[in-house]
Amino acid sequence: MPKGASALALRSVGLMEDRRVVLDPPGILSREHDTPNGAQPAIAQSHLQHEDAVLLAALIGSKVFADYQRAFTQATGLPVALRPVQSWQLPHRGSPNEGPFCALLAQKSRSCSACLSVLDKVSKAAASHPHTTVCHAGLRESAVPVRLGDRMIGFLQTGQVFRKTPSQRQFERTVQLLAKWGVKLNRDALRKAYFATRVVSGRQYASVVQLLSIFAQHLSILSNQLLVQRTSLESPVIAKARAYIQDHQAEKLSLNQVAKAAGSSRFHFCKIFKTATGLNFTEYVSRLRAERALNLLLNPNLRVNEIAYEVGFQSITHFNRKFKDKFGQTPTRYRSRVLGMGISGPSGRPPKGVRCYL
Repeated sequence: MPKGASALALRSVGLMEDRRVVLDPPGILSREHDTPNGAQPAIAQSHLQHEDAVLLAALIGSKVFADYQRAFTQATGLPVALRPVQSWQLPHRGSPNEGPFCALLAQKSRSCSACLSVLDKVSKAAASHPHTTVCHAGLRESAVPVRLGDRMIGFLQTGQVFRKTPSQRQFERTVQLLAKWGVKLNRDALRKAYFATRVVSGRQYASVVQLLSIFAQHLSILSNQLLVQRTSLESPVIAKARAYIQDHQAEKLSLNQVAKAAGSSRFHFCKIFKTATGLNFTEYVSRLRAERALNLLLNPNLRVNEIAYEVGFQSITHFNRKFKDKFGQTPTRYRSRVLGMGISGPSGRPPKGVRCYL
């Protein structure tokens, strides 16, 4: 049993026209800790999170979602994103329809963390039904849950709009708040972006949220279809291999060991595993380990070398090389970039549990 079991999402390479789904890793969810009395529940929960992440990734890569996203933004002028339940990334960052004021604030880690706090708030409130909240600058943000049966697998999210035209007084209050957080931005650029932010009336915005709710129901149906398709398309050997690797990724794994656990010969396993995942066995394991390390690097109490061995790498050199291959920077550089930002929240203190990905 590994020290810590982590639920790792798999990324969809797309939903093909014949609606067959091809899936391969990566992605990250939360880290689970095995305990002597709770190891089995932790593993079961890990598998559920893993399945949910697979389905959400497939939905995001599907033609259905791409078509809806395009139609929604063209009709409303607003951004829309489908995001995981657990995510500390700004969902509309880089979107063509991202609000100008939000885009400007996202450039600064201090204001970025405050935005993430708002997203966390709206997500928690939207666990059972659509919810809209107002951020510190007066903009609306809404989330609509997407479900697979009784499980929530993600959110449809939109917003970054005012309900009515903002006043100069509101702008001055926002400027003062940003100054309190230590956010330094050009005042003229800030003012231009603030008053250029889209204004949507309460009635119109309610209709927008209703559209998202209808589409969330369609995505729930599609996710169930994808689950059935994935179960039928993936051979038992591959399913067993994925599960075994996920549960033992922090240990030293060999090709023979995993092939045996999957009930296959080494030769047959190599052939079908590469076809199913797009990666050979070594690449697949290294990729999962590097992604788990990405999550653990957010913990400042863990040293880089500890993380390397925790996720299963046998040497720091190998860890650094695989991490850089995957994410374009060394683990140390990534950590200093993310943790060295001095992130703070609305009160001037770091929001509990919030990390900002820029």
